[in-house]
Amino acid sequence: MEQILQQTKQAPQNSALRAAFPATVPVLTGYLCLGIAYGVLMRTAGYGLGWAVLLSILCYAGSMEFVTVTLLTSVFDPVQALIMSILVNARHCFYGLSILEKYKGTGWARPFLIFGLTDETFSLVSTLDPPAGVERRDFYFWITLLDYLYWLTAIGNLLGGVLPFDSTGMDFALTALFVVLFLEQWKKKENRPAGIIGLVCTAASLAAFGPGNLVIPAMVLMLAVLLGGRKKLCT
Repeated sequence: MEQILQQTKQAPQNSALRAAFPATVPVLTGYLCLGIAYGVLMRTAGYGLGWAVLLSILCYAGSMEFVTVTLLTSVFDPVQALIMSILVNARHCFYGLSILEKYKGTGWARPFLIFGLTDETFSLVSTLDPPAGVERRDFYFWITLLDYLYWLTAIGNLLGGVLPFDSTGMDFALTALFVVLFLEQWKKKENRPAGIIGLVCTAASLAAFGPGNLVIPAMVLMLAVLLGGRKKLCT
């Protein structure tokens, strides 16, 4: 009887895992390439595989991890590191606001879902709904956990630590992944107006504030435009 009850409890989780895994395969391949680039940069900076994995566990933010490589090799300035982390990861505040409804009622999984909300996970969660018979909480939990485990597998970091080639330009891998995520969002016609708004606001922010200070103004401008036109965008 206990075995039957245990199997009954595991069945929904297994269904959610089977539904979530195919959706995360593109993230797996992307993280492999990013891991190689990150591993090469860490090795070039003088840090081994252990440090690369430890930083991935504690600082689960791909773009910030690339920035951290530079911070680790420069003069220690905790204030600068804090400000840089806030600026680089401030976009997650906007991610969170846009999926509050999807994460509503997720119970015990909610803290981990918040922690694991990376760019790639947001792209999946914001565009995918669980299939019939799969709990929304379990579906999003497995997407988030799988993406987290992909980044921590250290396969890319290990390869990056042993491949002998020049690391110049490797940090562009993160930008390339963002472009792919944008194109994936662009496939849905209902997402295109928001994508165009993002491009225009970013271009305006670049022109007004320059490449070194465009991120926060661009996000504030995008938020203002999206909130102002939410009625038309939602129809």
